[in-house]
Amino acid sequence: MGDATLLPDRGTEILIPVCAVIGIAFALVQWLLVAKVRLSNGKDYAGGRSGYTEALIEEEEGVSDHSVVRKCAEIQSAISEGATSFLFTEYQYVGIFMVAFAILIFVFLGSVEGFSTKSQPCTYDSTRMCKPALATAAFSTLSFLLGAFTSVVSGFLGMKIATFANARTTLEARKGVGKAFIVAFRSGAVMGFLLAANGLLVLYIAINLFKLYYGSDWEGLFEAITGYGLGGSSMALFGRVGGGIYTKAADVGADLVGKVERNIPEDDPRNPAVIADNVGDNVGDIAGMGSDLFGSYAESSCAALVVASISSFGITHDLTAMLYPLLVSSVGILICLLTTLFATDFFEVKAVEEIEPALKKQLIISTVLMTFGIAIVSWISLPSTFTIFNFGVQKEVKSWELFLCVAVGLWAGLIIGFVTEYYTSNAYSPVQDVADSCRTGAATNVIFGLALGYKSVIIPILAIAVSIFVSFSFAAMYGIAVAALGMLSTIATGLAIDAYGPISDNAGGIAEMAGMSHSIRERTDALDAAGNTTAAIGKGFAIGSAALVSLALFGAFVSRADISTVDVLTPKVFIGLLVGAMLPYWFSAMTMKSVGSAALKMVEEVRRQFNTIPGLMEGTAKPDYTNCVKISTDASIKEMIPPGALVMLTPLIVGIFFGVETLSGVLAGALVSGVQIAISASNTGGAWDNAKKYIEAGASEHARALGPKGSAAHKAAVIGDTVGDPLKDTSGPSLNILIKLMAVESLVFAPFFATHGGLLFKIF
Repeated sequence: MGDATLLPDRGTEILIPVCAVIGIAFALVQWLLVAKVRLSNGKDYAGGRSGYTEALIEEEEGVSDHSVVRKCAEIQSAISEGATSFLFTEYQYVGIFMVAFAILIFVFLGSVEGFSTKSQPCTYDSTRMCKPALATAAFSTLSFLLGAFTSVVSGFLGMKIATFANARTTLEARKGVGKAFIVAFRSGAVMGFLLAANGLLVLYIAINLFKLYYGSDWEGLFEAITGYGLGGSSMALFGRVGGGIYTKAADVGADLVGKVERNIPEDDPRNPAVIADNVGDNVGDIAGMGSDLFGSYAESSCAALVVASISSFGITHDLTAMLYPLLVSSVGILICLLTTLFATDFFEVKAVEEIEPALKKQLIISTVLMTFGIAIVSWISLPSTFTIFNFGVQKEVKSWELFLCVAVGLWAGLIIGFVTEYYTSNAYSPVQDVADSCRTGAATNVIFGLALGYKSVIIPILAIAVSIFVSFSFAAMYGIAVAALGMLSTIATGLAIDAYGPISDNAGGIAEMAGMSHSIRERTDALDAAGNTTAAIGKGFAIGSAALVSLALFGAFVSRADISTVDVLTPKVFIGLLVGAMLPYWFSAMTMKSVGSAALKMVEEVRRQFNTIPGLMEGTAKPDYTNCVKISTDASIKEMIPPGALVMLTPLIVGIFFGVETLSGVLAGALVSGVQIAISASNTGGAWDNAKKYIEAGASEHARALGPKGSAAHKAAVIGDTVGDPLKDTSGPSLNILIKLMAVESLVFAPFFATHGGLLFKIF
């Protein structure tokens, strides 16, 4: 049975932190490379090597360089200030909530044994003694706060880097598309590597610190660690919803008045909502996405560790095999590092056509290399046979079977990424069909777009289904948890291509606002259209991994709450299923309505400014940007509370009043319906956005026939894009957090629900 692993425990203890530190160092190097592009005026352009190249650029553009650079720097600082102040406001509100929730965790979990400080018989092995429930309560609370803090830091750093890089991308675009691409991509990589490495490092340190108290009681130790995932995801929920409402209120307001009513281009400096729109990209797509993927990563690690701690790894105290999930992530960082070099150093992007292929190659290269990486990790860190806890019995598993579980998750992620790309990129027929339908107005555009979104669900769901079946057959719930980890093992690359989108979007906005020439705007538009697709791919990954993570957490919850089977035919469970399946709709309704009402306020404000500020349309007077930023901030802070409360309170209410069986039904229902809505919403929105870009770019005969900006077909496309905005950036991406968060919260509170839950059924 317990034959030793090839990698000694000491090796594991060195490998994990070293990989994390390498990841952080690589991120800093990329950041320094981005920082080489200067944003100050005058001095840098004087003599020296760069003097004559800059002069050439000035002649080519016919703009005096210094004024443009100065303008870019001003706009960048406005965006950066807006984003920073919004995040600080958001974190203040969320901080209060976190403290309250932390107290709740402590009280609920501490009360399981009536706050006794004596050791208790273990949950899964009554012959051994384990640490008291009070300790689990204290450490769960601590890891919850740690996870929340790491999540905040991930989002905030990402936003800082993005606002640092956006103007630099614009300035590099004067030298050509390739140069601009590299700046945007490098800054995305900074965020990806910082986040992956930080998540890993903090989790590893937490495990080691908790071990000082828990000693040989691994079961209690890893149960307390689940709080880390809960903290990460609950922060992500508010970041995603708050940021999503912010960005879309501004975007919808700016588009409706600017493009449809006033016929001015996107990101025109005369539009009062334009700064708020660009700030929104950073707080929603960057800070929100960062926290979200960090949450997924933390939870899949926690789910795997919980199941492993009650399997042979935990019983025989085999540290290397126990930390297999962390080893997979460590190797993932190294593989992604190598992959990133392919885009920045080995091959150079020279033309517009090469942008999207370069980003797609990132996914393929990282997946192929990672397959080998996982094989090596599985070979050196797992015993040849071991057992995995499977609903009360130990199931024997071989190490190659576990390798297949991770690999199947990894490749499913790639498939989901490519299907998403097919349905949202304007290089393929689905989006071109949607664009074509704009000829007959906005209604047909909306119909075609919705149909596309629903259709795009088919293959991703089949991919998820196959990976669930394969991984569960091999290694029960542990298999599903590591499959989710497999999907997220290339998270650094995934995040890099994801963060690239909003950065290039901002770069385009800055080019328009600084009054740069048409050719530069075309370059940034090309970067941005590719960015839209990669953002959709990133969302696909987040949703796919959320489905697997949620199922793994569900399995851990069912084991912990001591339910042997979840029977759909019992009324308790079935009502749970129905209510659970309804929750994503309720949640989407809340977020969509929030965007709608915030956008309404924004439209009124923008109209008011156009009507009352003399000389605004002529460009002689400046609009009041700060007012629009304030509207977005206030709306999103106020509106993020109800959806957040819905997700956080549902498991508590169901668990306390209806008990664990009904709760298991609710979790299953929410998972099944949430995934479908999330995929279709993200892809519908992405397709509408790119259909609009397709018409605007006019790259083919077909696109030119649909008309220049301002034609009837273009206006119909803008309306579709506006409808799709809350779908793809607020409801869709937040749903995957709903699925995961409810599951991880149920797992953390499982001991409490199992002993004190189900009050209503106890009364009757």
